[in-house]
Amino acid sequence: MATDSLDDLRLKIAQSCRILASLGILKGIHGHVSHRIADTEEMLIRCRGDVEYGVNYTTPDQIRRLSFDGTGSDLGDTYEAPRELPIHGEILRVRPEVNCVIHGHPPATLLCGIAGIELRPIFGSYDPQALSIAVEGVPIYPRSVLISRPELANGVIAAMGPRDVCLMKGHGITVTGTSVEDATIRAIKVESLAKVHWELAKAGKTAPDIGWEDVEEFARRPRGMAMPRATEWLWKFYLKALEEEGRIPDDLDLDMRHV
Repeated sequence: MATDSLDDLRLKIAQSCRILASLGILKGIHGHVSHRIADTEEMLIRCRGDVEYGVNYTTPDQIRRLSFDGTGSDLGDTYEAPRELPIHGEILRVRPEVNCVIHGHPPATLLCGIAGIELRPIFGSYDPQALSIAVEGVPIYPRSVLISRPELANGVIAAMGPRDVCLMKGHGITVTGTSVEDATIRAIKVESLAKVHWELAKAGKTAPDIGWEDVEEFARRPRGMAMPRATEWLWKFYLKALEEEGRIPDDLDLDMRHV
């Protein structure tokens, strides 16, 4: 994938916000998406402005350029940085392989965290990308506080380790990725995994992990379980779904040439 311009990144972050909001992973005015600006200590991040209708209606002008500690002139007198900006800034500071950070409050993942339900590899071909997340393990940050200070963000980072997902008990999730598309689809897949676990729990059922030989069979495939092409295709699918639902207005260009 070619390096995106800042305008391209603003557009993609806005699209990600709308996709995730349409699925309940971001909701109302809560949740945010960020992306590293290459070769800097800065990021683009979804901010709130004087004209604020929530993440469902995010536009590229709400994606502002800030340093990892939240400073910068791009806020002006109109925009406010997210209170939980340290989640984004501190992860991007200490994990150079990460380019995109998403923080949201998806309901099934929230419920599983509160109920202490571990997200395990209990299915396979139904959703190989979700299986991959379960096999890697979904760590839990045990506190339910607002991550408004770097010290608290460092606790999330410690719980997360090298993984790309962290469940935050009584709060939500933090997801990372190499691109906006990568992190967005991963956030969707975490919630898909949690929904299956939650529905089983509601039915009073539990399920064993799938056999390790099946996990190894997925891993032996040329592209493994991660399925990068599936991420591209799913990104296009969700953009098209938004377009069909009339949720992408004229001011949010549906340009997928850079996907």
